[in-house]
Amino acid sequence: MSTALNPRDGAGVRRGAGLPKWSLWAVAAGSVAAAVGIGLVAGLTSHVQWGLIAALLFVLGTYVVAARAEGRRQAKDRVATALVWVAFLLAVVPLVSLVWTTVSRGVKVLDGYFLSHSMGLVADSEPGGGIYHAILGSLEQVGLATAIGAPIGVLTAIYLVEYGRGRLALAVTFFVDVMTGIPSIVAGLFILSLMLILDLQPFGFAGSLALAILMMPVVVRSTEEMLKLVPNELREASLALGIPKWRTILKVVLPTSLGGITTGVMLAVARIAGETAPVLLLVFGNPFINANPFEGAQASLPLYIYQQYAQSAGAGAAYDRAWAASLTLIAFVMILNLVARGIARWKAPTTGR
Repeated sequence: MSTALNPRDGAGVRRGAGLPKWSLWAVAAGSVAAAVGIGLVAGLTSHVQWGLIAALLFVLGTYVVAARAEGRRQAKDRVATALVWVAFLLAVVPLVSLVWTTVSRGVKVLDGYFLSHSMGLVADSEPGGGIYHAILGSLEQVGLATAIGAPIGVLTAIYLVEYGRGRLALAVTFFVDVMTGIPSIVAGLFILSLMLILDLQPFGFAGSLALAILMMPVVVRSTEEMLKLVPNELREASLALGIPKWRTILKVVLPTSLGGITTGVMLAVARIAGETAPVLLLVFGNPFINANPFEGAQASLPLYIYQQYAQSAGAGAAYDRAWAASLTLIAFVMILNLVARGIARWKAPTTGR
C-alpha cells in the first residue's frame, strides 16, 4: 500500500486506510470510563454530568482517532456522525428513564381490580380503590371532543387547501396559528367564563369543549399538509371528466390522503388525552362513577393522577395509585399512536413501477 502526502489531511496518511469497526466502540467505552474517573475525582454525584462528560470525550476522541488513521476530512464526517448519535442518546435516555420509572412504580397496584373499580367510599389515604370512573370519564370527554374537533378541523383544512383565497383564508390561517400556541389553561378559562355567564355547574361536556378547542388547530395543520401532498394531476383528471369539485374532493382527494388524516387525528387525540388544566377547571373530579357527561362532576385520568399525587405527599397508597394511573395513561396514548401508524400503513397508497 502506497503512502502519499495530502496537504489537507496531513503528512504520512495512508490513502484507503480505515478504522476497524470496533474502534468507535472502544472510543465510546474509553470515554465512559474516563468520564466516570473524572466524576469520581471531581466529586460529581450526578450521572447526568458523567454522561455529558462522556459525550464530549467521545466526540473529541472520535476526531483524534479518525484524524490520525483516515485524515481530517474523514474525521469531520465521523464527528458529524458521532454528534448525531450523541443527540439521539440525549433524547432517548430521558424517555427510557421516564418509562422505566413509570412502569416500575406503576405495576405495584395495577391489576384487574384497580382497572374495574372506582374510588367510591375509599379515602385517598387508604389502600384499595381504582380508576374505572377516571377511565370512563376520559373516554367520554376525549370521545366527545374528537366528535366536535375532528370534523371541524378536517373541513377547515379542506377549505384552506381547496377553496381558500383572499382575506378570509388569510384570517383563518392566522387564527389557526394563534390557536396552535395557546396554553391549555386559556381554553379552559374561555369555557369557564361561558359557564359562569350561563350559571352552569361543572360537568364532563364542558371539559370536552375545551379539549376540542385544543384539538382543532392540530387537526387543521396535519390535514392541510396531507391534502397538499395529493398530486394536482389527480384533481385535474377528475375535473376533466366533468366531475364536480365537491365530488372530486370527496371521492379522489380525501381517499388518497385518508391515512395521513387519520394519523393526524389520532395524534391530536393523544395530545388532548393528557391535558389536566381544563379538566381541573371545568370537570372538577368525582370519586364515584358518573356515566353522564352532561350532568354533574366527572373524573378523568389526568385529573385523577393530579389529585392522588397531591394527596400522597410522596408516599402511601395514593402515591402508588397515581403512578399506576400514569402507566395506564401512557399505555392509552401508546395504543393510539400504534393504531395511527397501523391505519397510515394500511391506507397508504400503493405505488408501482
